[in-house]
Amino acid sequence: MASMLLNTMRTGAVGQSWAVRSVARSLSTTTQLQAQVQTKSKKTLARPGVKNIVLVEGVRTPFLLSGTTYADLMPHDLARAALQGLLNRTGIPKDAVDYLIYGTVIQEVKTSNVAREAALGAGFSDKIPAHTVTMACISSNQAMTSAVGMIAAGQCDVIVAGGVEFMSDVPIRHSRKMRKTMLSLNKAKSVGQRLGLLASIRLAHLAPELPAVAEFSTAETMGHSADRLAAAFGVTRLEQDEFALRSHTLAKKAQEQGLLEDVISFKVPGRDIISKDNGIRPSSMEQMAKLKPAFVKPHGTVTAANSSFLTDGASAVLIMSEEKALSMGFKPKAYLRDFVYVSQDPKDQLLLGPTYATPKVLERAGLSLSDIDVFEFHEAFAGQIMANLKAMDSDWFAQTYMGRKAKVGTPSLDKFNLWGGSLSLGHPFGATGCRLVTTVAHRLKKEGGQYGLVAACAAGGQGHAMVIEAYPQ
Repeated sequence: MASMLLNTMRTGAVGQSWAVRSVARSLSTTTQLQAQVQTKSKKTLARPGVKNIVLVEGVRTPFLLSGTTYADLMPHDLARAALQGLLNRTGIPKDAVDYLIYGTVIQEVKTSNVAREAALGAGFSDKIPAHTVTMACISSNQAMTSAVGMIAAGQCDVIVAGGVEFMSDVPIRHSRKMRKTMLSLNKAKSVGQRLGLLASIRLAHLAPELPAVAEFSTAETMGHSADRLAAAFGVTRLEQDEFALRSHTLAKKAQEQGLLEDVISFKVPGRDIISKDNGIRPSSMEQMAKLKPAFVKPHGTVTAANSSFLTDGASAVLIMSEEKALSMGFKPKAYLRDFVYVSQDPKDQLLLGPTYATPKVLERAGLSLSDIDVFEFHEAFAGQIMANLKAMDSDWFAQTYMGRKAKVGTPSLDKFNLWGGSLSLGHPFGATGCRLVTTVAHRLKKEGGQYGLVAACAAGGQGHAMVIEAYPQ
């Protein structure tokens, strides 16, 4: 597939000059978009007989580089902080919540149901059920849509959903042989049996199994796959560095202007109060060009500078039926409308979830790409974003791989990730989805748009997309 894509996409895809022009244009138009405050007049996506479900509020802890200020905490500490921040911001009584759902990817074995532990730590009643879901980088997306489904089904009216990831301390296992020996030791009944088992231990048994961001089915790291994907779509190193610089520049601007209002302050025990993300670091094209490839060496194009970084953080959102929200005196931020999940080949199309999910969710909502006012796509790698944009703009790819008659088209960068993205803000695997949805709601209000679209790829060759509609101001 890679060679076919490379030949076709190089001749028919958007070129490098497009990237340069788009970066400059999006930077120059951000202020203009944010100046608009009157919501555009379009049809609503409300349907007769279908319950309206709303996002009331969304918060997150500051997203920090792993191994920094959060290093001595545990995942449930961050999740608890996000939940407490949500309670403080909304003032909702703890006993008014019917259910809690959290997403996470690399689970801490001591708190496998991190949703329950965080809820208890945050002071929620022990009578409120909570469960944890995992779906790689779209885990909190799954938490939110699970909440939507439960509310739509009439099971609940008020659900808190969220996600957490803690990369500063991940489980590192003994080797399998060592684990088997230790389990046998635990069952041994005599001193002789124990001594025999201890004598069987070899030095090689002590080598630990380190976790890797790699596909189980292909044994390929996500970064390696991203590099191959970028090559297949003819995405250059320059294009990737330009997009990464754009992400950091826009995130810095949004941070300085106070637009990242979902971020709550968090007093880390024994440390200072943390109130902003620490991975936003605009550099220069010259500095970025000095970095060597991180995965495919020596000729790859994916580097540390154009990849998202390992991040600690947590998020939480309050989701209700519209009727319940209004009866409790809340002013919702947005309607959560149609959503889809997709999956495809985890080897050659691992990170193309947005390409597959976007046309499907638009069809479900009865919208076209031009109807969308705000786009928030998860930025795993700059090359992944650029490859998706080129795939979405290719009739050949749509016809050959997606079974569609025509391309869906490319989102305008004038509307795309204007407050930065995962490349700059950070990407706690289990928490990013809530950040995306909350950002769309805030941008719709700030920019006067009506429809937003969230899209994300995930390990396993999966993806997600959701349409969000602004709540009338």
